[in-house]
Amino acid sequence: HPRSVVDPRESFFRSLLDIVPSEEICDISNYDRGHKLYGMTRWRDFFSPRQLLVHCTAVEVYRSLIDEERAKGALRESTRSGFAYLAFSVDKLINYNARATHWDVTIGRVRSVFDRHGFAFVWSYAEMAPLIAGLGFDWAIDQTASCIDDLIGLARPELKIGGRNGQRDFLDEASAVKPPPVTITCKSGDSLDHIADGTVDAVVMDPPYYDNVMYAELSDFFYVWLKRTAGHVYPELFTRRLTDKESEAVANAAKFRGEKGAKARAGLDYQERMAAIFTECRRVLKPGGILTLMFTHKATGAWDALTKGLMEAGFIITASWPINTEAEGSLHIKDKSAANSTIFLVCRPRPPLAHGAETVYWEDVEPLVRKAVRARVEEFRKAGIRGVDLYLSCFGPALEEFSKHWPLKRGTPRPDDARKKTRRKQAEMFEAPHDPYAVSPEDALEAARREVKQWRLSQLQRKKRNVELDKLTEWFVLAWDAFAAPEFPYDEALRLARVVGLDLDQQIIGVIAEKKSSAVILWDSATRAAKNAWGSIDGSQSWLDTLHHVAHLARERSVSAAREALTKAGIEKDPAFMAALEAVLEVLPVSRQFGGDPHGATVTAASSDFEALEHLRRLAYAEELPKPQQLVLIESEAG
Repeated sequence: HPRSVVDPRESFFRSLLDIVPSEEICDISNYDRGHKLYGMTRWRDFFSPRQLLVHCTAVEVYRSLIDEERAKGALRESTRSGFAYLAFSVDKLINYNARATHWDVTIGRVRSVFDRHGFAFVWSYAEMAPLIAGLGFDWAIDQTASCIDDLIGLARPELKIGGRNGQRDFLDEASAVKPPPVTITCKSGDSLDHIADGTVDAVVMDPPYYDNVMYAELSDFFYVWLKRTAGHVYPELFTRRLTDKESEAVANAAKFRGEKGAKARAGLDYQERMAAIFTECRRVLKPGGILTLMFTHKATGAWDALTKGLMEAGFIITASWPINTEAEGSLHIKDKSAANSTIFLVCRPRPPLAHGAETVYWEDVEPLVRKAVRARVEEFRKAGIRGVDLYLSCFGPALEEFSKHWPLKRGTPRPDDARKKTRRKQAEMFEAPHDPYAVSPEDALEAARREVKQWRLSQLQRKKRNVELDKLTEWFVLAWDAFAAPEFPYDEALRLARVVGLDLDQQIIGVIAEKKSSAVILWDSATRAAKNAWGSIDGSQSWLDTLHHVAHLARERSVSAAREALTKAGIEKDPAFMAALEAVLEVLPVSRQFGGDPHGATVTAASSDFEALEHLRRLAYAEELPKPQQLVLIESEAG
């Protein structure tokens, strides 16, 4: 062909390249095992050829609709909005038609790519038929419309449901409430230069959750398709090839891959970025303004980074409330040691410190923090807050009291040598002087944990005795009570060990639990027996050894054999053993025989220990030990 003539095949392939999301998956990735390990290097690799054909055809149809509207003249704002919503519907279906979807055998439907906060590899995938009436695109468009309707109901309460087909009817114009104008901007949170100083009454924020979710990377899955649809209506919002990972306010260790102390550097990066955002919020707030933010994370390091940035920006925490925000069946928390609650922190601008104000010492403030926690913990428990949520809920009142006295110093150097060494290493890494007298919000959180620990242990032992649990049994009981699961994060196990006074790696791992990747897995009696990882039955090392010995005997032989072993060891009526038995029966998962519903191999194993120990209690200690409270609750709910 002459040079001036374009080969139609070349034109076709250029068009194809424009529609197919061939962008490479960013190197700043925390989900390598979810996709890159299995050969997915470009975003198109998430889809089979058949799925790509459907999605690319949808993009073509979408663009043809835009061309038809533009042929009539300039697009009206309402038309542009309609196309944006239609783009959301296309992305909705894409989320259910990819190689990372799966079939939920329990309820018989397709589960989306993002049932969990990450890219998970699945061995087989399910698809949603795109063109069946009432399903596919019909379903995706209806879902988007339903969301819009709900948002209208929240933003415009003067509108009512009625009229034909459930469409909204406007009330009489004379009686309609006129909402104030709303301005939506797309800017970085640390640069609100379009808002004047001291002009805002309230800032409401759901901040990024530290290292819990890599929002930008997950967004790329949708972004590569949105810029091919909505990007033709709102091009100014889709100028990047992929989303911005460098400026994102998350603790993203992948940004520091290959550098020494990548995790610590990521945490500091998050703290600095959040401090900049909070500083900007402080600037635009009126003197009597309010900042409300919600946060939930099991790791105290995440809380430390967030609240330190908050206080350094000039805020004081004046109130806190736990709100249950997760559905019980959510796959984000199902079968995990996850939190159901989100903590809402209410903050106000701190009055300027008086010139020459006296130094406030942590030793004077710690008792006030513990008192604040003790005042609220029973209130939270009565409200039905349990497990890890109880600890998280008490972070709020601890930080309230702590922030009133910020900044603080220690009167004496930090006594914890191991933590002091870690902090010194981090200070050297960041080329900052190590200060053994420094105080951080994490100190308040550990004080809260200790107070909840003492209060909770007293609750688990309803029959008061002048005995205390040994440290290993105490840690085991608190771990099951806090996480209600045999597997939970190593960092949280470490913090709980500090509260109890144990060395996690030397005194717990390899004794009653194992470390697997970044998690700790608790052992049941059978596992400890198989590994010969227990002490004597006489409780000379730990009463948990005694409990596991007798539970294993009861499971393998009989409850009578377990009782005989206790009698032979001379500890059958030992008050300390009975205290340990009572506490453990309150936290282990209840077996199916007693109305429980354990699931998963490790949970079922632990519930077998519960069953054995409960039979022992009924045989030998029915008069001395009351029925476990969790059994009382199960029976009351059943009857």
